[in-house]
Amino acid sequence: MDLKLTFKNMVNTMKLAKKSDKEDYMQHLRLVLLGIGGIGAIGFIIQFVFSVFRFG
Repeated sequence: MDLKLTFKNMVNTMKLAKKSDKEDYMQHLRLVLLGIGGIGAIGFIIQFVFSVFRFG
């Protein structure tokens, strides 16, 4: 592994990267929170169904 080439690639990547604006950040935050909430709701429903019907 060539450390110089790796470091050069890392520097080039940082030069190309840009900081997202507040609107993009808020959109990503909403999507992530919606996903977390959706997974939590699915887990809650499954747990509720199994506790009500006492399968097993």
